[in-house]
Amino acid sequence: MTTRRLLIAGMVCLLAVNAGFARSKRKSGGSPPQVSGQGFDYYLLTLSWAPDFCAAAGGNKDPRECGPGRKVGFVVHGLWPQSETGRGPENCGSVSPVSQAIIAMTLNYIPSESLIQHEWKSHGSCTGLSAADYFAKVRQARDSIKIPAEFTSLSAQTSESAAQIEAQFAAANPSLPKAAFRATCTNGTLQEARICLDKNLKGRACSVSAGECTAPSMKILPPK
Repeated sequence: MTTRRLLIAGMVCLLAVNAGFARSKRKSGGSPPQVSGQGFDYYLLTLSWAPDFCAAAGGNKDPRECGPGRKVGFVVHGLWPQSETGRGPENCGSVSPVSQAIIAMTLNYIPSESLIQHEWKSHGSCTGLSAADYFAKVRQARDSIKIPAEFTSLSAQTSESAAQIEAQFAAANPSLPKAAFRATCTNGTLQEARICLDKNLKGRACSVSAGECTAPSMKILPPK
C-alpha cells in the first residue's frame, strides 16, 4: 500500500473514532435519566433515638421532638434505599417539594417539615416512587415495627450492647428475621435503630452496609 493510501486509511479511522466519541458524549449529556427504583437492593428504615439527638449540641431542635415533657423516643429518620455493599443512591435529580397534605400525614412519624423535605430530596428521589407513594411506604414501614417495652417504659439512663438492643427488637417483632435489626451509636450513646426491609417492606437480613455500633456497650438516654 502506498504512503498516500496509508494516510487516507488513517484519516478515515480517526474520523470514525471521533464520531463514536461525540455520540457517546451526546448520550451522556442532556436531561438526567429517569430513576427506575432498581438502583438499590433493599430499604433501611432508620429510627432515630430522640433523646440522643435532642441532647447533642447544635442542629435544628424542633420542640415537637425535643420540647420539655414531650418524652419522645424513636422517631423516623428515613426510609433509605440501600446497597448490599455500600450506601445506596442519594439525591437522584430534581424533585418538587412535598405537599402540605403529605406533610400533615407524615408529621406523626417524622416530626419536622424540614426533615420530611430533606428525606424526599435525598432518599425518596432515588426510589422511583412519587412523593405520595414514598411517604405512604414510610408510614407503612414504621407501622409494621413494634418498639420494645424496654424503650417505651425507659425512665432512667441505662447501658446496653448493640446485640442486646437488636435482640429486644427481634423479640418484639418475631415475624422478622433476627438479622433484620441493627443498633448504631455516636460517642458511646445510642443513636439509631435500623431495620432492613425488602422492596415489599418484608423483613430481611441486613448486609454489612447497614452499619452497627462496635462499642462493647452504649448509653441509652431516657426520654424527657
